[in-house]
Amino acid sequence: MTDGAHAATGPGRTPREVATHCPYCALQCGMTLREESGRATVLPRQFPTNRGGLCQKGWTAAELLDHPERLTTPLLRDPAGGGLRPASWDAALDRIVTGLRTVQRGHGRDAVAVFGGGGLTNEKAYALGKFARVALRTRNIDYNGRFCMSSAAAAGMRAFGIDRGLPFPLADLGRADTLLLVGANPAETMPPLVRWLTEQRERGGRLIVVDPRVTATARQADLHLQPLPGTDLAVANALLHVALTEGWIDRDYVAERTSGFEAVRRAVAGWWPARAEALSGVPVADLEATARALGTAERVIILTARGAEQHAKGVDTVTGFVNLALALGLPGRPGSGYGCLTGQGNGQGGREHGQKADQLPGYRRIDDPAAREHVAGVWGVPAEELPGPGVPAYELLDSLGTPAGPKALLVFGSNPVVSAPRAARIEGRLRDLDLLVVADFLLSETAALADVVLPTAQWAEEDGTMTNLEGRVLRRRALRPPPPGVRTDLEILADLTARLRGGGVGADATDPRVVFAELRRASAGGIADYAGVTWERIDERDGVFWPCPDEDGPDTPRLFADRFPTPDGRARFHAVEHRPAAEEVCAEYPLHFTTGRVLAQYQSGTQTRRVAALRRAAPDAFVELHPDLAGRLGIGDGEPVRVVSRRGELRAPARLSTAIRPDTVFAPFHWGGAARANSVTNDAVDPVSGMPEFKICAVRLERVDEP
Repeated sequence: MTDGAHAATGPGRTPREVATHCPYCALQCGMTLREESGRATVLPRQFPTNRGGLCQKGWTAAELLDHPERLTTPLLRDPAGGGLRPASWDAALDRIVTGLRTVQRGHGRDAVAVFGGGGLTNEKAYALGKFARVALRTRNIDYNGRFCMSSAAAAGMRAFGIDRGLPFPLADLGRADTLLLVGANPAETMPPLVRWLTEQRERGGRLIVVDPRVTATARQADLHLQPLPGTDLAVANALLHVALTEGWIDRDYVAERTSGFEAVRRAVAGWWPARAEALSGVPVADLEATARALGTAERVIILTARGAEQHAKGVDTVTGFVNLALALGLPGRPGSGYGCLTGQGNGQGGREHGQKADQLPGYRRIDDPAAREHVAGVWGVPAEELPGPGVPAYELLDSLGTPAGPKALLVFGSNPVVSAPRAARIEGRLRDLDLLVVADFLLSETAALADVVLPTAQWAEEDGTMTNLEGRVLRRRALRPPPPGVRTDLEILADLTARLRGGGVGADATDPRVVFAELRRASAGGIADYAGVTWERIDERDGVFWPCPDEDGPDTPRLFADRFPTPDGRARFHAVEHRPAAEEVCAEYPLHFTTGRVLAQYQSGTQTRRVAALRRAAPDAFVELHPDLAGRLGIGDGEPVRVVSRRGELRAPARLSTAIRPDTVFAPFHWGGAARANSVTNDAVDPVSGMPEFKICAVRLERVDEP
């Protein structure tokens, strides 16, 4: 029986229960799952991150386990008729293996690609990376976390030498005297986190929010800065300029614990507040008030999220706020620091153990000879046989089916037809493939295009570990086994590996506990060192914070107390300059377009759009625009509109709101079809992180007169 579970032993006895975690965002709220008379329900569970609270998505999460649209048999595309039809596992796996071998014989190993997801458990992310490099021997693997955390990750690595979303426990948020949220709307994206914001304000703390929209979070703030999308870096540099001018820099900290400050000081000297106001629209008085609140408080936390990061200059924007945090001497002090709010459920762990294009387990670089030797030794293969670095997600997706690109793609835990920028183009690339394989438990928009669809287990049907936004490694526990005909991702990968190799893969490869033990060995000595993390230790302590190199040694809830994990132990400043968005407005496309989330939906909506309560709460997409803009264009509330960019268009009802700037329109990205926001978004990418510019592009808005 699964650890942490108990079950009935006869009629009328206690129903089966497990202590586990929500399947959605990176807060990974604790919950209890109960099964009684074949029906699963969610109950509250006291856990440090959420203290028993859940959002509507969490409370309704169990409804998908027995959803009528649940996939329970493999599907094969009929070459003659073109549709998907049920098939046996042997037929489906044979079709995949035959197709993969044909593609690689004709075009080389890199002609097969793998695309993963930030919601996969650590064990599955690790196994997927190993499968790509050992079984397929392809360099072409990346994952949808590239669209989520990559800019913050790259900025963290170059400043601190490590990438952990929050380098301190979540509870620190409640103790901050000043808390600055940049491009973050946790009131809708991770509502249980708001209790920490409430605690912070009840203690007399000051909450400042930077966001182009008056979001649910911004409405709770003491001060809301409402910049033009894409100008956050100008705001960051201006805040540091004011802090320097007013003498709020912690000069002892800068001298003793950092390097590179002088170049940053020179760079921000020209960012007087009036210049930043002219670019961003944020008043000088608000910039000065924000800098004062940051520079004069004892405990200060600066957090960034997707609003600041999903830009073609996302790494530099995050770096601007990291520079501010370092200059104020925040990182490493209790109740203070810089952090980013990780988005996807395993957005942290999912990027640590091998499904990222340039990484091996433990957050090792795949082009590091020592890292290759270590991991190859764990995997039992020669280091020279491991492929080199691949390309970032959008570059990979945009190359599919082209003469020089992959001809086959395996997708686990992702729906790029909805989630990728310039989505119509990516949909076309997927259609051009010789073989598309999708493993999912519902027929997503991407799965609907596949040649082979493999039904996979859901979150409550398999054990494993997740790593939340604090770097806390958690245990996900199975309530019950998958339905007949459904396999776990680990079972699928093991079976494919055995068939590709002609046998030789044992049952251990399907046991998540055994896979995690191998992950620990592979990560040992790396930046994200899990060697000292065991399932038993997680159970005893409500999770274990990495790095944790020794089973008998401490874990690390708080980073940077004494030094930074850089060669000289110092954090590194980097001078960064504001630059315009990749696409600016013009006469033909005079408005700014930005995207985001709504409370009741999640990611591409494959799951949440199928939950009745969530569908009632947020049934359809919409386009948010200011009443002044609507008046100029003759658009009424609820009337259908078309948002048009150089790449495509979306259609949805207008929603008039003073929460949005008059020069900007907004749409949530949870829907496909005609309402697909990512048909419009820009595929320009950050040169360091590969992050696409989801948060700003130039559009025009039109009434839709026809039905």
